[in-house]
Amino acid sequence: MSDWPWAHQFAPENLYLNTASAGLPPQRTVAALRTHLDRWSAGRVQAPEFDEVVDRCRELYAALVGLDPATIAVGSQVSAMVAPVADWVPDGAEVLVAAGEFTSVSFPFLAQSHRGVRVREVPLAELPTAVGPDTALVAVAAVQSADGALVDLPALRAACRARSAEILLDLTQSAGWLPVDLDGVAFTVSGGYKWLLAPRGTGYLSVRGDLTDAVVPGQAGWYAGEDRWSAIYGGPLRLAAGARRFDVSPAWPAWVGAEPSLQLLTEIGPTALHQHAVGLARRFTSALGVAPTDSAIVSLGVDEAGVAALADAGVITAARAGKVRFSFHVHNVETDADRTAELLAGHVV
Repeated sequence: MSDWPWAHQFAPENLYLNTASAGLPPQRTVAALRTHLDRWSAGRVQAPEFDEVVDRCRELYAALVGLDPATIAVGSQVSAMVAPVADWVPDGAEVLVAAGEFTSVSFPFLAQSHRGVRVREVPLAELPTAVGPDTALVAVAAVQSADGALVDLPALRAACRARSAEILLDLTQSAGWLPVDLDGVAFTVSGGYKWLLAPRGTGYLSVRGDLTDAVVPGQAGWYAGEDRWSAIYGGPLRLAAGARRFDVSPAWPAWVGAEPSLQLLTEIGPTALHQHAVGLARRFTSALGVAPTDSAIVSLGVDEAGVAALADAGVITAARAGKVRFSFHVHNVETDADRTAELLAGHVV
């Protein structure tokens, strides 16, 4: 990993270990955004040109996570993309979520209580055994935001198949660095501004083909039309045939930034990035003498002196669930893991 070349694509002024909150843009993304701002300020931007940008992002994202682009809709925020799935859940049905799940996943289902939808929280490791006869859906992040824990997807998939339940998998903390087998998964969502290194305002929803007609696109606007530019005025409803019917009108600059970031991640590939990011996390935990990890996210109890040492040294992390969260990504190198471990020596509690 000492010869990892991709870190040179980034120019942080600090030791950044907070991708789980917001990713750093590679220099090619910064350049694309600056060019866009120059063109915009000069009055040379035309709305239809962004359709091609969005569609290329859709295809790049699909390749990264192993899905058919025809099953993917573009959005802006995870909770808004979960909302139509929450509306799809039958009256009176049960939705299982992991205890402590990020609320953009759980709140849309909790908001369905007026029609009898019941949300049951269980520990992440117990999700497969908790699937019951009334469970319509399990909604869970592939990698938990608070601590980086990974869901046992094969076990969960088997349990759901046995009970005819479906899965919504949040890829926000895993897309790009963690290869995930999405076979049989009904729905996925992902924000683009963390591990996918895009500006905030990009996201993706996938709907399995056999469920496209069953989910109501209640957020549909002109961008969900089969022919977008003939769907901007008046009825009748004329939606795209596939998952594009769930598209929402894109925030253009964010997608201009998303494309070069996705291109970079595609050049690296999830397998290589997984080896790199998890390798750094394991190097970090080994240096501290704590349990090894299979995640790019490490969550540790750190005393006040340790927190102060990190801040004084310019190490950027996040406080989550009473612990300090460290996340290792494409811009990090071995010296980042080593330096942070040195600062924390004697301060992990």
